[in-house]
Amino acid sequence: MGRKRGLRASQRCFVKDELRRQKLRAGFDRSAPDYERTRPVCPPRLFDDLVDVAGLGPGDRVVEIGCGTGQATVPLAERGLAVTGVELGPELAALARVRLAGFPAADVVTSSFEDWRPPPTDPPLDAVVAVNSLHWVDPALRYAKPHQLLRPGACMAVAACVRAQPADAEAFWTQVQEDYRAVGYEGGPPPAPEHVAPLHFAPETELYFEEVASLRYPFEVRYTAGDYVANLATQSGTHALGEARGADFLARVERRLDSLGRPPLTVSFVALLTVGRRLP
Repeated sequence: MGRKRGLRASQRCFVKDELRRQKLRAGFDRSAPDYERTRPVCPPRLFDDLVDVAGLGPGDRVVEIGCGTGQATVPLAERGLAVTGVELGPELAALARVRLAGFPAADVVTSSFEDWRPPPTDPPLDAVVAVNSLHWVDPALRYAKPHQLLRPGACMAVAACVRAQPADAEAFWTQVQEDYRAVGYEGGPPPAPEHVAPLHFAPETELYFEEVASLRYPFEVRYTAGDYVANLATQSGTHALGEARGADFLARVERRLDSLGRPPLTVSFVALLTVGRRLP
């Protein structure tokens, strides 16, 4: 009997999704200065709670997955932690190093988290942190590798900033949905802040971590019209449109803002924090 050639449909779908993930996660490096200037930063209370729940103290060793330009790395370093940021994009990593220059215990490595290896003489880590980045990591390693790197009883902390849209949001946020639909942007309008559910670890983490906290932090960011469009240009959903549709989308939003006199915009978010303790 001859061997069947080619990939099954499920295998082809997996390969396609993997290639798309690899392409999109590398796209943030194309606009590192805009990323640095316009990306939202989780509220200080989230970092205070992270340190408290994880039982961290000054000098404890932490690795951050996908540190970007240091939006979370700096707050962690400010709390006395010895942070190593692992960042795939060389331009993003270079900006993070500049921001962390005043923290001698912090450093940034240019690498994917999948490929990164700590020095063989280093002891196990006290925490692994991922802020708006864990979904870009190979699913087979998202939790297995942090478990391998951590000392027994240490914690993995996962945080995210989720867009929200309160009922009394400016009219622009309802009107701009027409521009999203016109270019086939994935997803629908953001939910109201009170409808953003806490973030929980996926079922597959039960082999690796016991969830010990899941917390929410509503907050707002005020943008100029120009900075908001620059922020849109850094987002993976815009990158996923491709060059032509992405440019069309940004131009549509620009025209809409021009028609309104380019007002400042208040963007609502809910930051989410989930902490799990390493199982033996």
